[in-house]
Amino acid sequence: MQTPLLQNDATVLGLLTVLLGLVFYTSHCENRYFKAFYRFVPALLLCYFLPSLFNSAGIIDGDHSKLYFVASRYLLPACLVLLCMSIDFKAILGLGPKALTMFLVGTLGIVLGGPIALLVMRFFDPELLSGGDGSEALWRGMTTIAGSWIGGGANQAAMKEVYQVGNGIFSVMVTVDVIVANIWMAVLLYLASRSTQIDKRIGADTRGIELLKNKVQAFHAEHAKIPDTRDLILIIAVGFGATGLSHWVADVVTPWMVANVPWGARYSLHSDFFWMIVTATSIGLVLSFTRARRLEGAGASKVATVFLYILVATIGMKMDVLAIKDTPIYFVIGFIWMAFHAALMLVVARIIKAPLFYMAVGSQANVGGAASAPVVASAFHPALAPVGVLLAVLGYALGTYMAWLCGQLMHFISL
Repeated sequence: MQTPLLQNDATVLGLLTVLLGLVFYTSHCENRYFKAFYRFVPALLLCYFLPSLFNSAGIIDGDHSKLYFVASRYLLPACLVLLCMSIDFKAILGLGPKALTMFLVGTLGIVLGGPIALLVMRFFDPELLSGGDGSEALWRGMTTIAGSWIGGGANQAAMKEVYQVGNGIFSVMVTVDVIVANIWMAVLLYLASRSTQIDKRIGADTRGIELLKNKVQAFHAEHAKIPDTRDLILIIAVGFGATGLSHWVADVVTPWMVANVPWGARYSLHSDFFWMIVTATSIGLVLSFTRARRLEGAGASKVATVFLYILVATIGMKMDVLAIKDTPIYFVIGFIWMAFHAALMLVVARIIKAPLFYMAVGSQANVGGAASAPVVASAFHPALAPVGVLLAVLGYALGTYMAWLCGQLMHFISL
């Protein structure tokens, strides 16, 4: 293999952070050319794609760099803890049964949609599923899409490690994930522009949404604050303290599982990464019932998002950007999967007469996560953007567990 131009990981990290800075600067500036560009090209895709260009050009080498290992073992669990501890279950319940129903239906659509897409492809192209059970197996790659579409990038990375997904299939699945998800978001934004007519046609009661707008505005006005050094240190302490505890639990539980539960290998119970991620998610959920949740007002989820995008960049540097041209069939799988999710949500919304807002945000909170759910929510009203974040954070909590379940179902179908 050709020696990369940049071999020092400190230099590579600097390059990755500069690329992230350029993407975020240009995607938020007022220049009309950049605005036109980002109207069609998702910023998240660039965060994956630009590092992969440097990898493909031989400037960096993602396979030999230690940056992804550091990001996935240290930044990822801290990210999950900080995101999950911001969950306000009382506020989520206050959204009403229809909002939660649509969110959970969206989750169910992803969990079942993956196995159904595999069943459809088995009927038309059985050879596609005959690739064995190795790291490049189709079902393994699809588990990373499940993690992304139920939770987000952190859960996607977790599934990559839990199911030992090969870099080749993962490169393709990241591209399928981002492109299919953003096409669906564009559909939701179009529907949002016609929400009044759609809600009237199905007889949806939207009075609760007006009350919700006022409640959300009052909550954020009360808790938002400019973080000081103390707040940031506490956020880091909670995130990395829980990360250390998660590693310790994994170091204790994994050897016990290997020695006493031999059948656990099938269900990832022999993976120390699995126990690390589950422990971090669980710690975050427990902290959401404590005073630690107040750190969200100081920007805990923003710190987590920074960790997440560094992780995304390190994932991108392991991608082969040329892989997708040889495997267009994987896009067909992605569209079948998303079509099932969309159809299930639209049918249930029609049956229970849920406002389009609940359907759209419930779907995007799963598929897009905290990065894009607020975009869809704000298309209905700017004050509702935090509702998208609220449901998306719930998706982070469910993502690790439900994506794992989806992976088990897809594995069963692929046998």
